Amino acid sequence: MSLLPVGAVLNQVIAALQQAQQVLLHAPTGAGKSTWLPLQILKSGLFPGKILLLEPRRLAAKSVAYRLAQQLGEQPGQTVGYRMRAESKTSAETRLEVVTEGILTRMVQQDPELADYSLVVLDEFHERSLQADLALALLLDVQQGLREDLRLLIMSATLDNARLSPLLPDAPVIISEGRSFPVERHYLPLASHERLDEGVARIVSRLMAENSGSMLLFLPGVAEITRTQNLLTGRLSDDVDLCPLYGALSLEQQQKAIQPASTGRRKVVLATNIAETSLTIEGIRLVVDSGLERSAQFDARSGLTRLVTQRISQAAMTQRAGRAGRLEPGLCWHLFSKEQAERAAAQSEAEILQSDLSGLWLELLQWGCQDASQLTWLDAPPAIALKVAQRLLSSLGAIDDEGKLTPVGRSMAQIGCEPRLAAMLVQAERQGADALATAALLAAIIEEPPRGGQPDIDYWLSRPQPHWQRRARQLSQRLSRSSGQVDASLAPWLLASAFSDRIAERRGLDGRYQLANGLGASLAQDDALTRAPWLVAPQLLQGNNSPDARILLAITLDASQLAARLPKIVKEQTAVEWDEEKGTLRAWRRWQVGRLVLKAQPQAKPADEDLQQALLEWVRAQGLQGLTWSTAAEQLRIRLMCAAKWLPEISWPAMDDASLLDNLEQWLLPSLNGVRSLRALQQIDLAEALLRLMSWDQRQRLDANLPTHYSVPTGSRLAIRYHSDQPPALSVRLQEMFGEQRSPMLAEGRVAVVLELLSPAHRPLQITRDLAAFWQGSYREVQKEMKGRYPKHPWPDNPAEALPTRRTKKYS
Repeated sequence: MSLLPVGAVLNQVIAALQQAQQVLLHAPTGAGKSTWLPLQILKSGLFPGKILLLEPRRLAAKSVAYRLAQQLGEQPGQTVGYRMRAESKTSAETRLEVVTEGILTRMVQQDPELADYSLVVLDEFHERSLQADLALALLLDVQQGLREDLRLLIMSATLDNARLSPLLPDAPVIISEGRSFPVERHYLPLASHERLDEGVARIVSRLMAENSGSMLLFLPGVAEITRTQNLLTGRLSDDVDLCPLYGALSLEQQQKAIQPASTGRRKVVLATNIAETSLTIEGIRLVVDSGLERSAQFDARSGLTRLVTQRISQAAMTQRAGRAGRLEPGLCWHLFSKEQAERAAAQSEAEILQSDLSGLWLELLQWGCQDASQLTWLDAPPAIALKVAQRLLSSLGAIDDEGKLTPVGRSMAQIGCEPRLAAMLVQAERQGADALATAALLAAIIEEPPRGGQPDIDYWLSRPQPHWQRRARQLSQRLSRSSGQVDASLAPWLLASAFSDRIAERRGLDGRYQLANGLGASLAQDDALTRAPWLVAPQLLQGNNSPDARILLAITLDASQLAARLPKIVKEQTAVEWDEEKGTLRAWRRWQVGRLVLKAQPQAKPADEDLQQALLEWVRAQGLQGLTWSTAAEQLRIRLMCAAKWLPEISWPAMDDASLLDNLEQWLLPSLNGVRSLRALQQIDLAEALLRLMSWDQRQRLDANLPTHYSVPTGSRLAIRYHSDQPPALSVRLQEMFGEQRSPMLAEGRVAVVLELLSPAHRPLQITRDLAAFWQGSYREVQKEMKGRYPKHPWPDNPAEALPTRRTKKYS
């Protein structure tokens, strides 16, 4: 083991850790950075506290822990231990702990000083998982404010030093040279007409026949793994075993793929990108890389996650190829062209840029941070995703109107699971032991949902898997010492409390539903659940080619009991609709969950306040185009928009659609008194209504700087036309501008009015923003033509000094 490449830089790493708070280690695949280096740092005796080694995936964490313990002749739980969700092996003698990401975050939250630890190692940091980025931000904050002596080692086979070094300018960068063994890389594009699984099966069959050793095959997802495995069955020699490897398999099933093939046998491991990490899959010397991965991307608009199949980064290609050289010289075939590889992104996009951030925001609030910019990020959390997260936490009762954690939010933050599930558990704990036991099992099922076939949660509640039961016990114990029994009758209400926006009403017999948040969702038409008129669907997947989300898990719901069981999520309101034939308002009292109507009653004479509020909601739904805008109202609105651009030093009310709709109560509501018909609504003076948004001083300044009219030299008072995207304009007969030296100016002389100069017959003669230049220039051509056409009208040689007129020479 000491001959591993990372051994050459061991002393360098230890010396750097003694001198610097953070150290960056670039160690290619097979260098021994995960399975050898942490032990050597521990053996150096230079760090009095324990060492934490972070692995991004549970399978990798467990495998690394076993490999490290094996080198000491021990079992995990002695010197080397591990902790992950629902499973841990540590003891009082444990000095090196391998943990998964969520565990590290909980440890830092519970003990911000990490008092028992001297060094934290972030392994495989190139994966840029959300939790790894959060852990880095929290650890840097700990180093800055609490523990100057805490050391941080960030390492990966494809470390993005170009971005990490500017973030951590004082961190030494150490590079471990070379892989354990060389890997030949080839590019073998699939035929354009060929399906991925068929092309992969064809190539794998040929390569396994032509080469010795076992193969690791990278595919984007479980569906492709299943189809390719079926196609390969019977096409390979009898000595080859097919072993799938992906995150949804149990750890025991995953271990089967990692273990060496039996004596005299080979294997093909069909894996997702789970196998890019620090796993060593025994006996692999061949790698086939499809070049694709399936990425979960959060849609802030819908609040749902979409799975996107995309080209992997160059860093991931390097990682995948490196799997072939872990134990002996290897071969890698990339199933795309070299040109495609060169065009790929250098690094994978950080998960923080495309994820639901409700859990991250809950962690930050627990940390005492209400502004994400207070922490150091490699990629700052997107503002729009944070706003969506804040709205969700508010709806769950986790934060108050000021955005601070409520007692419910503090309890949720202690549990260590996704906020909706945490909210469900906190609420269940208040209802008793049986409710908590039920909620805990529901949370475990949703965290690791069953694969394929059966979306009915009731079915799984009666068939709990061992890993669900372990996780459920763990979650229950975090909230209560008493144990209860699972009561399936409580499940719909527990889920509805946390997923009220995902309550769904059937809208046909083809498996389609409408969600309370307004989105569509669907089940397979032949699924037994489609007979249910109402569901709660806690797990949905946004489709790529369908407007409807796919329902992955759901449970039936008796909607008639919602108001009694969960009164907080049922809103009672008066809604108004137009009777198109009569042109009058019809009022309804409705009980709704989001956009779904549970019950509706017509209202003969609704209260004025209810009617006015309903009218405002109707206008918000219709948009401002539902109102009748007179020329005066439109011009006032545009004048205020122009004032904001031309006189930005003055505070003006916002006139965009969104702002006006947000402030209807301030400017439109007082005009709704007695309005009960479409005709009456259309007769509202919107110009007068908009003036309510302005103070007396603002009105005076608007009229002085952007007047509605301009008085020309003859005394005529003419309207100025304002435009949102063009200069202001004034139509005036040319002769009425005689004696005017220059174009009129608005906004304290900053904006010239465009003059549309007209003939005596009010036909356009010239358009100009510079009257003085017109008098001295093209007026001469106009003068010649007009003298012949209108000889009775004056056409002076020096119009800038002439007397203005509205009449012919006879009256001049």
